[in-house]
Amino acid sequence: MKVLVAIKRVLDYNVKIRVKPDHSDVDLTNVKMALNPFCEIAVEEAVRLKETGIASEVIAVTVGPKAAQEQLRTALALGADRAIHVETDERVESLGVAKALARLVEEERPGLVILGKQAIDTDNNQTGQMLAALTDLPQGTFASQVRVEGEKAVVTREVDGGLQTVELTLPAIVTTDLRLNEPRYAKLPDIMKAKKKPLSVTTPADLGVEVASKVKLLKVEPPAERQGGIKVGSVDELVDKLKNEAKVVA
Repeated sequence: MKVLVAIKRVLDYNVKIRVKPDHSDVDLTNVKMALNPFCEIAVEEAVRLKETGIASEVIAVTVGPKAAQEQLRTALALGADRAIHVETDERVESLGVAKALARLVEEERPGLVILGKQAIDTDNNQTGQMLAALTDLPQGTFASQVRVEGEKAVVTREVDGGLQTVELTLPAIVTTDLRLNEPRYAKLPDIMKAKKKPLSVTTPADLGVEVASKVKLLKVEPPAERQGGIKVGSVDELVDKLKNEAKVVA
């Protein structure tokens, strides 16, 4: 069984985000980029399926600029067998990514598609669900446990009320939650081997899909800075400030 894993290039989560002076976008100049943490979990789960003999091949896929090949090589170092890069310099939204992935699902015929539940830059949490709709495949989102049993995938989902277990007929779509696994670190020998693993490049035009965003970014603003706290001298002063300044007490 093939497992297709979609990944995304994002700002490293340790980097403090800066907004461009003209507020047109986030400033990415000389900023460290990384593999989206939820995508790392997806890659790890796919590799574990291969290590247990359930999966025969793990294919990493990304949609984005040429620089995103760095993250594909990271996925290869973590254990993926080959990679596909859908290269575009367009600002791609969730639907565009889902359309490109749907065409690759049609071409590769994977038994399972695994994605991170969301990317830490946009936090949209949409691509997996859109892909399931476009491919008409069953989906198990927010997975904290995945078991493949024959032609079925049993997925434990994290929902507001607790945990929900669903059974999906393969092929299927799964999106990963944080508690699904603990991703491994790529070892130096694996990083060197990843440089020789196959990485094919295609374009949205080659796939026959349009990925250009239909959403126009108007302005980006940093979050408001928090003001420092103050000390009060008595309970009466505290109550007065809560009532007359903060207006949180009637």
